[in-house]
Amino acid sequence: MTIEKVKQQLHEHIGDVVTIKYNLGRNKFEKYDVVIKELYNHVFLVEINKENNTEIKSFSYSDVITKTIKIDY
Repeated sequence: MTIEKVKQQLHEHIGDVVTIKYNLGRNKFEKYDVVIKELYNHVFLVEINKENNTEIKSFSYSDVITKTIKIDY
């Protein structure tokens, strides 16, 4: 998988709700239901809605390639 392929897949799902599983290491994971907001050259932004609180997180495309995060469309 290349960075361009990851960007293309994410571009097709801008505005959609997806699930991101974030590998913290040592068998620890965080799971988010997020909306893909914006794509930049090296990172992409997602919005997490938690109980009347909105949080923006950024991830790099290499996080997807190295499987630090897994995105379920």
